[in-house]
Amino acid sequence: MGYADCCGRFHVGRAVAPTAEALMRSRYSAYVLDQLDYLLATWHASTRPALLMPNEPGLRWLGLSVKAHTQQDESHAKVAFVARSKLAGRAHRLQEVSRFVREDGRWFYLDGAIT
Repeated sequence: MGYADCCGRFHVGRAVAPTAEALMRSRYSAYVLDQLDYLLATWHASTRPALLMPNEPGLRWLGLSVKAHTQQDESHAKVAFVARSKLAGRAHRLQEVSRFVREDGRWFYLDGAIT
Protein backbone atom coordinates (compact mmCIF):
# COMPACT_ATOMS: atom_id res chain seq x y z
CA MET A 1 0.00 0.00 0.00
CA GLY A 2 1.41 3.39 -0.96
CA TYR A 3 1.64 6.55 1.12
CA ALA A 4 -1.45 8.19 -0.46
CA ASP A 5 -3.64 5.15 0.31
CA CYS A 6 -2.22 4.49 3.75
CA CYS A 7 -1.34 7.63 5.66
CA GLY A 8 -1.40 10.45 3.14
CA ARG A 9 -5.19 10.61 3.11
CA PHE A 10 -5.19 11.07 6.90
CA HIS A 11 -2.43 13.69 6.78
CA VAL A 12 -4.33 15.86 4.30
CA GLY A 13 -7.68 15.43 6.07
CA ARG A 14 -9.47 13.38 3.38
CA ALA A 15 -10.17 10.65 5.94
CA VAL A 16 -9.70 9.87 9.63
CA ALA A 17 -7.88 6.83 10.93
CA PRO A 18 -10.48 4.09 11.51
CA THR A 19 -8.48 2.31 14.23
CA ALA A 20 -5.89 3.16 16.84
CA GLU A 21 -3.37 1.09 14.88
CA ALA A 22 -4.04 3.07 11.71
CA LEU A 23 -3.58 6.28 13.70
CA MET A 24 -0.31 4.92 15.14
CA ARG A 25 1.00 4.17 11.65
CA SER A 26 -0.06 7.59 10.37
CA ARG A 27 1.63 9.30 13.33
CA TYR A 28 4.86 7.39 12.66
CA SER A 29 4.73 8.58 9.04
CA ALA A 30 4.08 12.12 10.26
CA TYR A 31 7.20 11.92 12.44
CA VAL A 32 9.20 10.70 9.43
CA LEU A 33 7.87 13.59 7.32
CA ASP A 34 8.06 16.22 10.10
CA GLN A 35 4.32 16.88 9.89
CA LEU A 36 4.11 18.49 13.30
CA ASP A 37 0.63 19.97 12.79
CA TYR A 38 -0.81 16.50 12.17
CA LEU A 39 0.94 15.10 15.23
CA LEU A 40 -0.49 17.84 17.43
CA ALA A 41 -3.97 17.50 15.90
CA THR A 42 -4.03 13.76 16.63
CA TRP A 43 -2.72 14.15 20.20
CA HIS A 44 -5.44 14.23 22.87
CA ALA A 45 -5.96 17.73 24.27
CA SER A 46 -5.43 16.53 27.86
CA THR A 47 -1.84 15.40 27.18
CA ARG A 48 -0.86 17.41 24.06
CA PRO A 49 2.35 19.42 24.34
CA ALA A 50 2.25 23.10 23.41
CA LEU A 51 4.68 22.49 20.54
CA LEU A 52 6.87 19.87 18.96
CA MET A 53 10.37 20.27 17.64
CA PRO A 54 11.27 19.13 14.12
CA ASN A 55 13.53 16.14 13.62
CA GLU A 56 17.20 16.67 14.30
CA PRO A 57 19.18 17.23 11.08
CA GLY A 58 20.47 13.90 9.81
CA LEU A 59 17.90 11.77 11.65
CA ARG A 60 16.77 8.85 9.51
CA TRP A 61 13.71 6.85 10.47
CA LEU A 62 14.30 3.20 9.54
CA GLY A 63 10.99 1.51 10.21
CA LEU A 64 7.99 0.79 12.35
CA SER A 65 6.96 -2.61 13.64
CA VAL A 66 3.56 -2.88 15.31
CA LYS A 67 3.78 -5.71 17.83
CA ALA A 68 0.21 -5.68 19.17
CA HIS A 69 -3.07 -3.79 18.84
CA THR A 70 -5.52 -4.31 21.69
CA GLN A 71 -9.02 -2.89 21.46
CA GLN A 72 -10.16 -2.57 25.09
CA ASP A 73 -13.62 -1.22 24.28
CA GLU A 74 -15.12 0.93 21.54
CA SER A 75 -13.29 4.05 22.76
CA HIS A 76 -9.99 2.76 24.19
CA ALA A 77 -7.10 0.88 22.62
CA LYS A 78 -3.41 0.16 23.08
CA VAL A 79 -0.75 -0.27 20.41
CA ALA A 80 2.66 -1.78 21.17
CA PHE A 81 5.34 -0.88 18.64
CA VAL A 82 9.03 -0.55 17.93
CA ALA A 83 10.29 2.42 15.88
CA ARG A 84 13.87 2.38 14.67
CA SER A 85 16.01 5.36 13.69
CA LYS A 86 19.60 6.35 13.10
CA LEU A 87 21.35 9.59 14.00
CA ALA A 88 25.03 10.41 13.61
CA GLY A 89 25.84 6.80 12.83
CA ARG A 90 24.12 5.45 15.95
CA ALA A 91 21.08 3.22 15.81
CA HIS A 92 18.16 3.94 18.14
CA ARG A 93 15.14 1.88 19.05
CA LEU A 94 11.96 3.25 20.64
CA GLN A 95 9.75 0.54 22.12
CA GLU A 96 6.47 1.82 23.50
CA VAL A 97 2.95 0.82 24.45
CA SER A 98 0.74 3.73 23.43
CA ARG A 99 -2.76 4.43 24.71
CA PHE A 100 -5.44 5.82 22.41
CA VAL A 101 -8.91 7.18 23.02
CA ARG A 102 -11.74 7.75 20.55
CA GLU A 103 -13.92 10.83 20.87
CA ASP A 104 -16.61 11.93 18.42
CA GLY A 105 -15.55 9.20 16.00
CA ARG A 106 -11.86 10.19 15.94
CA TRP A 107 -8.92 8.39 17.52
CA PHE A 108 -6.35 10.39 19.50
CA TYR A 109 -2.97 9.46 20.94
CA LEU A 110 -3.23 9.80 24.72
CA ASP A 111 0.17 8.76 26.06
CA GLY A 112 2.69 5.98 26.02
CA ALA A 113 4.93 3.93 28.26
CA ILE A 114 8.46 3.17 27.12
CA THR A 115 9.09 -0.55 27.52
